[in-house]
Amino acid sequence: MDNIRIETNRLILRRFEESDLEAVYLLFSDKEVNAFLPWYPVKDMDEAAHFLEQRLKGKKYCFAVCLKEDHYPIGYVHAEEDDSHDFGYALRKEYWHQGIVSEAGAAVIEFLKKEGLPYITATHDKNNPRSGAVMKRIGMHYCYSYKEQWQPKNFPVIFRMYQLNFDGQEHRVYQKYWNLYDAHFIEADI
Repeated sequence: MDNIRIETNRLILRRFEESDLEAVYLLFSDKEVNAFLPWYPVKDMDEAAHFLEQRLKGKKYCFAVCLKEDHYPIGYVHAEEDDSHDFGYALRKEYWHQGIVSEAGAAVIEFLKKEGLPYITATHDKNNPRSGAVMKRIGMHYCYSYKEQWQPKNFPVIFRMYQLNFDGQEHRVYQKYWNLYDAHFIEADI
C-alpha cells in the first residue's frame, strides 16, 4: 500500500501503522465516540489489534487523523471502496467541536476527487445531528432517509443519507438504501 500523506493547517493524514495500536484503542474503546458507529467499542488491546488489522490497515482510502505536533492519531476518515463510497469518520471526544473532522474531511475529499471517485455518500443516525452538520460543512447534500434494523447492535435506526458528486452529475442520487429498505422517505427542513 502506498504511503500517502496529506497535510492541512493543523493535521497530518496518513495510513495507519502497527505502532498506532494504543491510539486505536483510545479511539475505539470509548463508548461515547462509538455510540453511533456500526460496531461495539473494543474491550481490550487484543480487540484493538484485530480492529486495526481488519478495518484500518491496508485500506485504500482510510486515513489516521493526526495533529501535526506529534503525529499521534486522534481519529480517522475513510471512504469505502465499494459502489457506496461511504464516507465515515470518528474523533476522540476531547477534540470534538474544533473543526478537526471538517478539516480532515475536506482534505480527503480533494484526494478522492483526484483519485477519480465519481461521488461519496455518508449516513448518520437521525439522533446524531452533529454528524449531519459535518456532512453539510464538507459540501454534502441531504438526499433521503430510511429506517434500518441496525446491525450488529440490532435496534431500529432512521438514517439520513447525504451525497457529494464529483463528476458533474449533480442530480445523481445513490439509490441502494432507498431500494433496500421499505421504510424510506424525504424529510423536510434538513
